[in-house]
Amino acid sequence: MATSQVIAPPRAPSGSPGPHPDVTPTSGVIHVNVRHNSGFTVIGNHLAQHADLSLTAIGLAAHIQSLPAGTRVGIKFLAARFPESEARIAAALKELEAAGYLLRSRVRLPDGRFVTRTTSYNQPTATAPAPARSRQAPAPVPAPPPAPRKQQPPTEERHPAAITLLAGLRRHAPQLTLSAKDISELAPAVATWLDRDVQPAAIQHALTSDLPAPVRHPAGFVRNRLTALLPPPLPDAAAPAPGAAPLQDCDRCERVFRAPEPGHCRDCREAETYRAA
Repeated sequence: MATSQVIAPPRAPSGSPGPHPDVTPTSGVIHVNVRHNSGFTVIGNHLAQHADLSLTAIGLAAHIQSLPAGTRVGIKFLAARFPESEARIAAALKELEAAGYLLRSRVRLPDGRFVTRTTSYNQPTATAPAPARSRQAPAPVPAPPPAPRKQQPPTEERHPAAITLLAGLRRHAPQLTLSAKDISELAPAVATWLDRDVQPAAIQHALTSDLPAPVRHPAGFVRNRLTALLPPPLPDAAAPAPGAAPLQDCDRCERVFRAPEPGHCRDCREAETYRAA
């Protein structure tokens, strides 16, 4: 006598309510998602699933995108925060720059110092349309500063450094004691020297060395020296002289130096050699 068989359907009917064993995958990742109401950052799949970036670069980009504006993200700060070496972090930063997620630029401050400014993009700069950027980010992403401001800040922004230098001349040469009016009138001429990458100490030396005795008109004397000794502008850094190596950012200290390939500046190389010995 034949025995009747009951054959179960191979899968749950479409749209059936409630959990079903076939809903849970037998292998691979299983997601348990909880909605975030605060303290979260939106990361695009174009970054999280990037086909060419290393896992270190993807994680570093996610970390940087989660930081408040103004947080320092230099190589040494990141190496102190994470177990990865400075060399590995530097390599990951270069990956993100090449992929368009980071922009690192050298910016001159009003006091004449240079700093590295890092701009993070939540969409690759080469491919991201503006509407997609606004949809992806929970908050507006600061726009990079205008190029003219980075390359040539207005003269007025350098006046505080110029005024400080002129007011301090009398500490080194009492004959060059200037009035507040004289300092205000001479500040643009000093700012021109700073514009041409002359360090404040070099300007001070040019104004206070080999003084005549006496200096009858300090303001006129300083004006004449600022005009007669003004050095020419430096050659354009983007177009080095024939045979000169290109400018590089040190992977360790971010100092600018000339070399055929990226790497470490001379001081960092010597420090490495010293530690190895």
